[in-house]
Amino acid sequence: MAKVIKLRKGLDINLRGKATRETLAVDCPGEYALMPDDFCGVKPKVVVKEGDAVKAGDALFVDKLHPEVKFVSPVSGTVSMVERGDRRKLLSIRVKSLTPSLSKGEGEDSRQFTPPSEGTGEAIKALMLESGLFAFLRQRPYDVVANPDDKPKAIFVSAFNSMPLSQDFEYVLQGQEAEFQAGLSALAKLAKVYLGVSAKQTAKALTEAKDCEVNIFDGPAPAGNVGVQINHVCPVNKGEVVWTMGAEEVIFLGRLLKTGKVDFTRTIALAGSEVKAPKYYKVKVGQKLTTLLNEKLTVKNEKLTAENEKSGAGSVRIINGNVMTGLKTTAEGFLGAHATEVNVIPEGDHADEMLGWIMPRFNTFSTHRSYLSWLFGKKKEYVIDARIKGGERHMIMSGEYDKVFPMDIYAGYLVKAIIAGDIDRQEALGIYEVAPEDFAIAEFVDSSKLELQRIVREGLDILRKENA
Repeated sequence: MAKVIKLRKGLDINLRGKATRETLAVDCPGEYALMPDDFCGVKPKVVVKEGDAVKAGDALFVDKLHPEVKFVSPVSGTVSMVERGDRRKLLSIRVKSLTPSLSKGEGEDSRQFTPPSEGTGEAIKALMLESGLFAFLRQRPYDVVANPDDKPKAIFVSAFNSMPLSQDFEYVLQGQEAEFQAGLSALAKLAKVYLGVSAKQTAKALTEAKDCEVNIFDGPAPAGNVGVQINHVCPVNKGEVVWTMGAEEVIFLGRLLKTGKVDFTRTIALAGSEVKAPKYYKVKVGQKLTTLLNEKLTVKNEKLTAENEKSGAGSVRIINGNVMTGLKTTAEGFLGAHATEVNVIPEGDHADEMLGWIMPRFNTFSTHRSYLSWLFGKKKEYVIDARIKGGERHMIMSGEYDKVFPMDIYAGYLVKAIIAGDIDRQEALGIYEVAPEDFAIAEFVDSSKLELQRIVREGLDILRKENA
């Protein structure tokens, strides 16, 4: 029987624009891009040059420290650009696709891999390294791409995301149950697998999954964060390593084992109040967002047009990933390697509020009942724009982080230790267990307006360098 873990701390934010359970395929004959910044902790070394022909599954770059960790092309085609920024930092490698029509179910000329007949842990790891799927494994501590030389004490997979406007994995899983189970069974050869399931999910492929320990989490966001699940099931101590993998990336592994081909097709949620008809779309990792967003937004493009100016509407913010943890991008950007949704919300750059904060605000969300909107209950949907509504100010230890942080960690004190650069204090306060996404809800309610996710990321990077 699965263990049920009840979480009371957290905050559910009910935003307008949830994706309806309808899936469409999006064809993209143009460019795809693989971005090293999506794989934290990697020092990329390019192994292709512009004009090279590649197949889906061929390496585009490797990690300098661990060359056996490959990062492969999601599609077959020709390398059209090796994009670099300041100080020759590698920003992306773009591939002009020869991808056939997804909507017509046509196949692709992909590199063929040979799944191991024995199925031992070492054989599974070797296949994942060669095919590029090992790059989707992340590790705690530091929340970076896993080190293949490590022996993890556990592998965690979270089968749900409790953040607002997030993808419903139980819906995405339909028709892919066999691949998901195959992926879990393969990971179990590497280490003990823990599968986190929401109390609202009933699919047998989740609640009765084999070769893993199923734990049911019942509580508000961020209950779906894998870091929260690790903290309650198998905490990470200094010197220990735990690996994590996204639920849909487990399906990638299952497909590879069944077909011998890399297929990075995923079902993402295009959601948000500025999307005309929020739905699910089948796309590939690295796909250009223009193909996904074209004519699907409430404005003509992400810029402030004369028509929007006249109507009083502002521009929109396109977020590569979840509205709480994703990165700001444009329609010319590319889908992130780990993104399971693309959210679009108002920028808020053209918002005029009569009388400002003194208004009762029936349509504005507040965690402190500062507005009368709380009278409508939890079912009311809100439209929240990207404004911070205030500047950075002194950090007051009011305990507001702890109210929404369901981990056995003093979040406020840990943030202060990171800002102060006190490494010993950070270790004592549990920095090895956390990732930036774990602080997303705390950042939302923070009255000091601090960029908590950025602060935690910088702290993890510094600590990793110190311990290297």
